[in-house]
Amino acid sequence: MSGRLVVIGSGETSPTLVKTHRTLLADAIDPLMLDTPFGFQANADDLTEKIQTYFSDSVGTALTPARWRNRDEPLVDRERTLALLSRSNYVFAGPGSPSYALRQWQDTAVPQALIDLVQRGGTVVMGSAAAVTLGAFAVPVYEIYKVGDPPHWLTALDLLGALTGLTAAVIPHFDNREGGRHDTRYCYLGATRLADMESQLPPGACVLGVDEHTAVVLDIGTGEVAVHGAGSLTIRAHGIESAIPAGSNVTISHLAGLMAGTSTATVSAGNIPPVSTPDALTPVESADLSLRATTDALRRQFQNDLAAGDADAALAACLELDDAMAAWAADTLQNDDIDHARRALRAMLVDLAEAAKNGLRDERGVLAPVVEVALTARQQARANKDFAMSDDIRDGLIAAGIDVQDTPDGVQWNVAKTG
Repeated sequence: MSGRLVVIGSGETSPTLVKTHRTLLADAIDPLMLDTPFGFQANADDLTEKIQTYFSDSVGTALTPARWRNRDEPLVDRERTLALLSRSNYVFAGPGSPSYALRQWQDTAVPQALIDLVQRGGTVVMGSAAAVTLGAFAVPVYEIYKVGDPPHWLTALDLLGALTGLTAAVIPHFDNREGGRHDTRYCYLGATRLADMESQLPPGACVLGVDEHTAVVLDIGTGEVAVHGAGSLTIRAHGIESAIPAGSNVTISHLAGLMAGTSTATVSAGNIPPVSTPDALTPVESADLSLRATTDALRRQFQNDLAAGDADAALAACLELDDAMAAWAADTLQNDDIDHARRALRAMLVDLAEAAKNGLRDERGVLAPVVEVALTARQQARANKDFAMSDDIRDGLIAAGIDVQDTPDGVQWNVAKTG
């Protein structure tokens, strides 16, 4: 078995990547969860438990916490964690702060322990914050985006370079859209700041971007690269972006060519067995490539069901959205997708309440077939110069609450307003 380095752009504890995790863990021995990236947070214990629950309940494999929250942990605790890493063939690290994780890992035995784990055939999975540390250069996300520090790079662990020979800055959340009209692509940097930072990279270095809810599996032994999930792997070099979408298979040498500008973005599909399992996803998991996209699709379906007068189907759309939100509660990353879904669900429930009070279907839609027959009869009466009949039909419609107006553009009608 050859070792694997797995880079996840975000959603490492969401339904989107359950099947990927299941496959990566299929042959795991003493799998671990490294808690460093969020070790500074007051709720670190809660996050550890949340990640453990996700892997045990959703993925089906329990992870043992490998504690390294601070480089100054007691010596016995640090040695215990290094011993765990030496016996395991699978380790996961995810959300938190990239710069904090770097400070706790650099100039310790942890980076070499991770390299050794891969080289002896194991799997290292790094998502979101932890993924930022993998390249030669790292984005100090919070310092730039939240604090306002000038755009700059940190020296990163360069596990990617040690294992593949690729010199790059790894940027997760590459296609982030949380900012709406404010550009938060490229891990919240935006295009202007990223361009500034790219000018600071040395010759030969470039950006390896991984979209949200996307996993890139680099097989170190075979040199194969597979992209899974909702988005793409993007090589950004010499001002050119080469996107490799999910479902594609390339090689590490092809990525090196893209970085050097000697290869094109041609990709193949089906040459490498996809990361998959026979386990079926739940309806929420299969629909959940993007909670925001799922929300918007269910909202449209809900509106169509209401317009058609199908209250049961409209309620089912509400319940399906609630299920999707519940599934995504396991995601430890902070974004506004869940808030977007909550707002949509609230609006849908308000619309349902209004429909229950006032009726589901538009009155014009219900009355139109009858009114159109009456108006056709009135038109025929006028054509026959039977104006008395024409007036009787018009007066009957008005008495029934239908306003009828003869205009230059033809007969117009509407339901009369009351009150």
